[in-house]
Parts: sequence; C-alpha cells; structure tokens
Amino acid sequence: MIPPGLMISAPASGTGKTTLMLGLLAAFRAQGVAVQPFKSGPDYIDPAFHSAASGRASFNIDSWSMETARIEGLVSNAQGADLILAEGSMGLFDGVAIQGASGNGASADIAAQMGWPVVLVLDVSGAAQSVAATALGFKMMRPDVTLAGVVLNRVASPRHEALVRVGMEQAGIAVLGVLPRRKEVTLPERHLGLVQAGEQENLAEVLEDAGAFVTEHVDLDALRAAATGRQQAITAPAKITPPGQRIALAQDNAFAFVYPHLLAGWRAAGAEVLPFSPLRDEAPDDSADICWLPGGYPELHAGTLAAAEIFRNGLRAFAETRAVHGECGGYMALGAGLVDKEGVRHQMAGLLGLETSFAKRKFHLGYRRATLEAAIPGAGIGAQLRGHEFHYATILEEPDQRLARITDSNNLVVSETGTYRRYDGGGQVSGTFFHLIAEGT
Repeated sequence: MIPPGLMISAPASGTGKTTLMLGLLAAFRAQGVAVQPFKSGPDYIDPAFHSAASGRASFNIDSWSMETARIEGLVSNAQGADLILAEGSMGLFDGVAIQGASGNGASADIAAQMGWPVVLVLDVSGAAQSVAATALGFKMMRPDVTLAGVVLNRVASPRHEALVRVGMEQAGIAVLGVLPRRKEVTLPERHLGLVQAGEQENLAEVLEDAGAFVTEHVDLDALRAAATGRQQAITAPAKITPPGQRIALAQDNAFAFVYPHLLAGWRAAGAEVLPFSPLRDEAPDDSADICWLPGGYPELHAGTLAAAEIFRNGLRAFAETRAVHGECGGYMALGAGLVDKEGVRHQMAGLLGLETSFAKRKFHLGYRRATLEAAIPGAGIGAQLRGHEFHYATILEEPDQRLARITDSNNLVVSETGTYRRYDGGGQVSGTFFHLIAEGT
C-alpha cells in the first residue's frame, strides 16, 4: 500500500525547505514513524541527506524528464512506509516554459499528479500580515494543487509570530509550525549546493539537532494528519536498461553524482555494481563489462587525481577493450587536463582530448534532451535521452568526435555535445556534461 504524502515546498530557494525536510525526517524517525523521502527535480545532493535522516533510500522524481508511469513506479518504493515526504526544488510553481514528459519540471506537477498537499515554507523575516497574501496566492494559483498549510521560518519574536498569525487567520490558512531564527541549524554549502552528506563529519548530530528543533516548533500530528494522496495501483518502477552486466562505478567524494533511481534500476535489471575509488588510487575492477564515472567535484580533488597513477593506468588499460563513459565531472576526469580555480593545470586520464577550466568559470544549468550520434553503454545510436546539466567548468578544447545532438528545454541546440573516441582494441571512451535521468523522447 502506498502511504499518504506531502510536498514540502516554498515560494523560492533559500527559504528553509531542506532544513525543515531534514528536521521532519529525523523527528518522525525518532517517533518510530517510517517516512519515505523523495526529491522533486534533478538534485544529486539532497537525496543522500534524506537517506541519512530517514534510514530509507530517497529517489528523484521529475515531471520534465519522467513519464507519469515512471514517477508512479518510483513512488511505489514507499510501500511499507507510514508517510511520504517529498522535498520540492526552487519555488513550488517554478519550471521551464515548454512541457516535458509529464509536466514542466515544477514541484507543483508532482504534487498534483500524486495528490500530495503542499506544506509551504515561508521566510517571514521583514514582513508580518503581508506574508498571508503570498500564501493565499499560492493557495489559489492551481486548482489541482492543495495547500495543507504553512510553516513560518525565521520568526523574530513572539510579537512577530502573533502578527503573522493574524494575517494567516484572515486568509483561512493553517499554521503548522513556527521556526525561530537560528543560524546553527544551517548546513554548509559550496558552488553546486550543500556540501555532500558523506563529507559532513558531524552529520548524525546535525540531524538529531534538526529533529529536536522541528519537534519543538512544528505540530507533527497536524502535519501528518494533513497528508493524503491519489489512490493508485502499486506499479513496479519502469525498467532501466543497465549500461552493462558488471558495472565498474567510480564512487567517492569526487564522483558522487549518480541518481539513486538509476542505480536501483540497474540492479533491478540484474546488473552488478562494482564501486571503486579514484581518490584512493583504485583501478576499475577488471572483471567489469563497462566503467562509469559519474559527476561530482573533481576540481576539488584535481591534485589527488593527477597523482593517482594506479587509477589512471588501470582506466587506460580498461578502455583499450571495453566501454568507459563519464558524466560531467567524470567527463572532465577522462579528459587530458583540468585547470583549477587558481589557474593550475592538472593531468587527467587523457582518454579524451578534453581540456576544462575553473579559472574561467561559467554557469551552465538546465534540462537537456540528447539524441545519440554514437552508442554509449546502455543506449544505442539514435537513442533519445533526457537529463540535466549543472556545472561551472569552461571547455578550453574538445577535439574528439561529437557524441550527441543536445537541446535545452526550449528545444534550442546546445553547443556542448559531449565527445567520444574509439580504441584499437575495441574499446570506446565517451563523455558529456549531460547527466542522464531517463530514456524517452
């Protein structure tokens, strides 16, 4: 049975969604409530925090890149839980201009599709009764999206709270929680979002503290009672073609950006994932059929990667006879060199001619649709793939064969196509800044 759910969202980024989400997961877990977390949108970092707080694997669900059936299949992972909590991305209604697979990527799409009421987190600093006008607008924006209530964040004082509550009462909107200003609850960030869960030395204490904070200031019983959902038949997750039977997967703090639903889908299809750590100077398992290097932060570990001779030599030997594919950070690591933010060039694997730089930073962000012009592990020529691009690296050289025709969410052609190179022993190395989310037109 699929349990009832809620969408934790906000008018904009930076209002406290993640703080509330992690606090709720930790608070309910402490009460013995099994909560299944999800993340709306293409985010690599938040699901790891969700899993640490809830004790259950968190999955991304995204209306631009996933068909409704795939979303429903992923939601079926909530079987056995007592409650679903999904964390939104950006503002509740923020998406792209052109519809995708089942929506425009807004968290509101997922809330409507699954029938999950929205808990709206409002930053009330600098305002009082006027905040109710914002909440009322969100309540009325889409008839197919239900507002369960609001959690007031960054409340300055009891007097401030009383004034905000007056406005909410006039608008007929329930206040489910009031969070006072408290800087120490925030988590450190870097250029692609939060510092990764695996890098947080005191994560258990942070989550325990967030859970206690939320327990004290949020009406957990009222919030749980507001949860509901559209009745649906339990469906298995849509099949995902694995890139190989035995997959050597780079996995450490430099290569951590792989979507949980892909790993689960590969394993469900019978594939075996063989992790290895380039940062520990490990080579890919020689028994693997293919090697996959996910995105991450190679720029923060460029010196360590440049010195990892066992990793580089093992990867080169592997690539002579088998397929190697890299996404974003993995693509950069397959290239010839990476220039860090101080302007120092570091030698990478050299399996592709790609040269990238963080000394010349440029922000690249958005959904991507790819039509492959060469096969990659798990997808042949002509395959249609949906994904996302999110990085600051600038391409200095990209001399190899073009991998794909790539367009953005407005169907405009993107110049960053990815590249590939074939080797005499039958191997092929390919890479792209595109992070795969799902197959489909």
